[in-house]
Amino acid sequence: MLVHKAYKFRLYPNKGQKIMIAKTIGCSRFVFNYFLDQWNTAYRETGKGLTYGSCSTQLTQLKRGLTWLKEVDSIALQSSLKNLADAYSRFFQKQNKAPRFKTKMNQIQSYTTKQTNGNIAVVGNKLKLPKLGLVKFARSRIIHGRIVSATVKETPSGKYYVSILAETEVQPFRKTDSAVGVDVGLNDFAVLSNGLRFPNPKFFRTLEKKLAKEQKKLSRRKELAVKRKCKLTEAKNYQKQRKKVSRIYEKMVNARHDYLHKISTMMIKNHDIIGIEDLQVTNMLKNERLAKAISEVSWSQFRSVLEYKAKWYGKQLVIVARNFPSSQLCSNCGHQNKEVKNLAVRDWICKKCYVHHDRDLNASRNLCQEAIRRTAGTVGIA
Repeated sequence: MLVHKAYKFRLYPNKGQKIMIAKTIGCSRFVFNYFLDQWNTAYRETGKGLTYGSCSTQLTQLKRGLTWLKEVDSIALQSSLKNLADAYSRFFQKQNKAPRFKTKMNQIQSYTTKQTNGNIAVVGNKLKLPKLGLVKFARSRIIHGRIVSATVKETPSGKYYVSILAETEVQPFRKTDSAVGVDVGLNDFAVLSNGLRFPNPKFFRTLEKKLAKEQKKLSRRKELAVKRKCKLTEAKNYQKQRKKVSRIYEKMVNARHDYLHKISTMMIKNHDIIGIEDLQVTNMLKNERLAKAISEVSWSQFRSVLEYKAKWYGKQLVIVARNFPSSQLCSNCGHQNKEVKNLAVRDWICKKCYVHHDRDLNASRNLCQEAIRRTAGTVGIA
């Protein structure tokens, strides 16, 4: 199966390459904002937007007047314009809100360039990129397949990364004739119907005190810079502390991503059918008591990772409707105990068959049974 797969690497550009990356990001942002202004004007006057073709022609003329646009990768500018056209297209289809202007204050600055005539290639321990030439990078794995594009990013901590998108052949995992239900939670990150539990590492809580301490330092340095009437971009102590705070956030995010990928890969390898509940995370975050804990576990990201891995490797992910009473049903006899709606009830005894249930384990077993029922006849599981 041919899929688009991203390979992320750390970049180590030299001083000149850093300047060129900054110029390319700035020019891409300028092109996006310039044509977004024109698109908005056209939308207000006619109720319709412009077209990518007309803007692309105008971009060529714009370069003649603004010669500094010629210094950077032309494909990156076209990609920025294409992103704007796609964003407005989704807006007209009511898939998202209207695109907004980009700013230097965005946490992650990036640009995307396309593969054309071998302008993106791996040469030993260096990566060839348009206008940058050969850039040192941490070659942690081999890129398989045809390179489609590359996205260069600068993080708030001052690090550089590149995401190489490649069209590659993915082989399905072997069939295991196994099904599993997954109940996600806060005490345990996930409880499987086979009894396996994955703990909640609480990456944010472990670094919360350290983060608060460093953020206080950042606030004090901001106040001092304001008193001196110094721009924050020119306040060296403030910028040093800002990067230190950003590194703490990156550490949490990287640890969380690593954990989610390891768990999801293990599930996809060992089971053909995976049942998981369709949680309305946005509504759950409105609970002030649990909002921090819910946002920390990243249930939505976990589900999206499971979805694309199941598609890649020939497995089935069954999303069970949120109104399915997985916690209330007895997984042994099917009797419904509405008292379990109370989240404080962590274990209970079925009044019909007298089987003792752990709340999370019982829910995962019900999700597994529902997933099997909905996929009956599609796989060799009865």
